[in-house]
Amino acid sequence: MRSRGTRKSVYLRRRHSKIERLVYFARRFGRIAGVVVFLLWLGSWFVLSGGVQKAQAWGREESLRLSAQMGFAVDNILVEGRVHTDPEIIKGLVNMDKGDPVLAFDPVAVQIALEKVSWVRSARVERRLPDTIFIELVEREPLALWQSGGHLSLIDEDGEVLAETRLAAFEDLVILVGAGAPAHAAKLLGLLNAEPALKDKVEYASWIGDRRWDLKLESGIDVSLPETEEGLALRRLMAMHEQDGLLDKDIVAVDLRTVDRIIVRPRRGEAQAWQAGFEKGI
Repeated sequence: MRSRGTRKSVYLRRRHSKIERLVYFARRFGRIAGVVVFLLWLGSWFVLSGGVQKAQAWGREESLRLSAQMGFAVDNILVEGRVHTDPEIIKGLVNMDKGDPVLAFDPVAVQIALEKVSWVRSARVERRLPDTIFIELVEREPLALWQSGGHLSLIDEDGEVLAETRLAAFEDLVILVGAGAPAHAAKLLGLLNAEPALKDKVEYASWIGDRRWDLKLESGIDVSLPETEEGLALRRLMAMHEQDGLLDKDIVAVDLRTVDRIIVRPRRGEAQAWQAGFEKGI
């Protein structure tokens, strides 16, 4: 009987010991699992609250601050090619002051922004280490003044509006009138440049019926151009003027729309027609 009791007691002790170990490991696993869950929750909160981005931003700012202390700080901002572009606009887009970290400057972003400025056709922007920001501009060339709806604008050869205020400096440019005028301005101004004596007399040019031009001279004379071969028509007109002083006469209109003749309307009396006279070089 004692032997059985002893064996039973040993068995019970072993069984109790196993239970204790299981309880111990369960508790230990529970604590580890709790720590893991807490760490996962903490990591999720850190990510969702923007902690990663904040840490990255802090690291970047600290690196830039240290780079400026090492000599990579803005000391010069050089701009070449600027004539009409507002310097305050350039300054605002660059957005860098003396002493700022030059490595914080984004040349690509500034180049894209500059090329959206009306006066700028193209831009080249560089960081020239250790301390210089370099900007080279190619500006658009003013071609004419465009009047539409009683509003005056400055345009270039592509018909792009360059400015709508402070136009006094461009008052000597030809004024174009009509909704479609900017798209056809370059061709007309090229033809007028070939006849400078006529261009100096032009007060404004009107785009008519989306197909041709009428010129208004400072003397009050209206000149109607054809839909095609405008250059030839202008040469005929100026040849007649050089030969007979046509544009100095007391006339109100000259019609160049007919190929073989020039129709002139005097201020008083009936219209007269001059033959083109190609054999005389007119």
